[in-house]
Amino acid sequence: MIALSVNINKIATLRNARGGIIPNVIQHAKNIELFGANGITVHPRPDERHITYQDVRELKKVLKVELNIEGNPKEKSFVDLVLETKPSQVTLVPDESGQLTSDHGWDTIKEKNFLSEMIQLFSNNQIRTSLFINPNEKHVQGAKEIGTDRIELYTESYANSSVLDFEKAIKPFVKAANKANELRIEINAGHDLNLENLKYFATNIPNLKEVSIGHALIADALNYGMENTVNLYLRALLK
Repeated sequence: MIALSVNINKIATLRNARGGIIPNVIQHAKNIELFGANGITVHPRPDERHITYQDVRELKKVLKVELNIEGNPKEKSFVDLVLETKPSQVTLVPDESGQLTSDHGWDTIKEKNFLSEMIQLFSNNQIRTSLFINPNEKHVQGAKEIGTDRIELYTESYANSSVLDFEKAIKPFVKAANKANELRIEINAGHDLNLENLKYFATNIPNLKEVSIGHALIADALNYGMENTVNLYLRALLK
């Protein structure tokens, strides 16, 4: 079974648009857990425009499923938060400050020394590490040399293809996944995956461990309800 980790940033965005506690981010995370999701993902940014650092602290206290925290380790406040809360997994993403959303992966060759230091720090604190990378075999090899536990394949180029182009668009992801399997690095994936493209991706990526999905899933929940939506995504991950 491929694990589904639900990114709840968009729930926090809605709350922050009005202030106060509605919708209640923590309660929705607990509900998503109850509905069968295998994990909760958050991506707190320094300006706290959606998930706040305090949200992360509260989530850590109440969740029974895995907590995955995404962010850029070049931000000291992010590193401090991860070390304080000790999530099951930290996903390192090379976002710039103020960036709207993630739009590229790490160059694991250029950033080898820095990333090696960060991954060793988190590993010393018993936190599983994942590196957000483009589907590039050289960067998978670089990830192995850095010592990460997992990679997360940045799936926008696949997700933005039409249904007729899935076969072509997935080829670099299959190559990257085969390289990761050869090197014994576990594979996560995420960004713009949805109910139209998830099944094909999950079926064709060998030994895919986890997907992280937020924007599309939360949008679908407006139409179908959260419980039904979580189960629709879980069913799409069944092989």
